[in-house]
Amino acid sequence: MQDILVVVDMQNDFIDGVLGTSEAQEIVSSVVEKVKNFDGKVLFTRDTHGEQYMETQEGKNLPVPHCIKDTKGWEIHPQLEKLRVEEAIDKVTFGSADLGQFLKAENAKNPINSITFVGLCTDICVISNAMLVKAFLPEVPIMVDAACCAGVTPESHHTALQAMKACQIEILNEQ
Repeated sequence: MQDILVVVDMQNDFIDGVLGTSEAQEIVSSVVEKVKNFDGKVLFTRDTHGEQYMETQEGKNLPVPHCIKDTKGWEIHPQLEKLRVEEAIDKVTFGSADLGQFLKAENAKNPINSITFVGLCTDICVISNAMLVKAFLPEVPIMVDAACCAGVTPESHHTALQAMKACQIEILNEQ
């Protein structure tokens, strides 16, 4: 049995770049410690957009170009990047079907005991990926460490945690 930690979109643009927040900056050290001390496989997702971002549905709804592939904003925060072992899973949408499929295949090879999510943003990509993985692996306990997540706003962070809790995702370190 193995435990998995999924670090969602801990990228410069979401921390101190164009979509950064003080709450995102505040969780960096907690996420670094979580990764360093995690006894299991650690996976990273990376929000990835191209130059045509503004022409996409997301770009029309959030007209702030961010996480453009191969830019500094797209890169995983340096403190976390140096801890990354596995290739990051690039995702062009909020939730990654590739992540769900990878974890389902991983579970078939070596059963997964639990999957914990941390990262950014609680109310967009963390909730999307936690719910998606719950659909791929409904019997594997899914957890979200609230102390290692930040939302677009503190209110939307809290709302997302409550929504995940209602969907039988365990919320750790909720304040």
